[in-house]
Amino acid sequence: MHFKKLAKVFMGIILVAALSGCNSGNSNSSDESKKDKLTVQFVPTNNDGSMEAKAKPFAEYLSKKLDREVEVTLATDYSTIVEAMASGQVDIGIMPPAAYVQAKDMDAAEAILTSQLGDYDQETGLPLEGELTNTFKGEILVRADSDIKKLTDLKGKKIAALSPNSASGYIYPVAELKDAGVDPTTDATITTVNDIPSEITAVLNGQMDAAFVFEGARNVFASSFSDNDLFKDLSVLYLTEGDIPNDAIAVQPGMDETLKAEIKEVFLGMKADEEGAEAMSLWGHQGYEEAADSAYDTIRAYTEKAAE
Repeated sequence: MHFKKLAKVFMGIILVAALSGCNSGNSNSSDESKKDKLTVQFVPTNNDGSMEAKAKPFAEYLSKKLDREVEVTLATDYSTIVEAMASGQVDIGIMPPAAYVQAKDMDAAEAILTSQLGDYDQETGLPLEGELTNTFKGEILVRADSDIKKLTDLKGKKIAALSPNSASGYIYPVAELKDAGVDPTTDATITTVNDIPSEITAVLNGQMDAAFVFEGARNVFASSFSDNDLFKDLSVLYLTEGDIPNDAIAVQPGMDETLKAEIKEVFLGMKADEEGAEAMSLWGHQGYEEAADSAYDTIRAYTEKAAE
């Protein structure tokens, strides 16, 4: 009898240990799953809601290629993606150049790749078929029938701009206007709007005299203006002399080196992958190449000039 009691106690201990082991295993598995998840964030080029729907297929594509859960989120503006990288809420940031530099200076981002964009003929404003570039220009648009013909004509005018953290939508045109003798922050009226379609609309309807956009904006957003021919209704007053480096594909500086290499491989392979090419078209990217961090140094000089 005494032996039977001991046997029952012994079996009970084994059962409790086994159950504890199972629970411990589930907990570790859950922790591993949470650890493996990657969060990607980007800044949308327009705020009409269309990019949210396109983000889901991109998340699915990355999840499949990286063999782990990937969540893709949209930043509300240029500063929020910097804050998200700095707080560690985002693992991979597809970052506009000025936002990347800001995060880099906070030790919150490391560029592993830079994007390639379609190049443009600077005389016609039309795409150069098959030509890719890792830089672009800032562009100032005015109505085609406007009496604004040179930079100094912007004195006293109303200008639509993007966030002060946007290289083409604010920093570069403001800095080069100052070099030309016009301080748009005091000699003109700058109004910040949410996105480029809003800027273009404001110029078309006469609310604004000019808009700071990126090179090729008329091509990119032509389909959003079915009632207008943007090449007939708008003209390019000015292209910035300074070249702006393209978006950076940036990761947390402390990310595991093996994972960084996997991410680089996936992005570099998108160009030759039908699904990948469709995914990266979300930002108009046509490929990726190794990032030269020094290429972003010019942003700092322009930012200082614009802020003077």
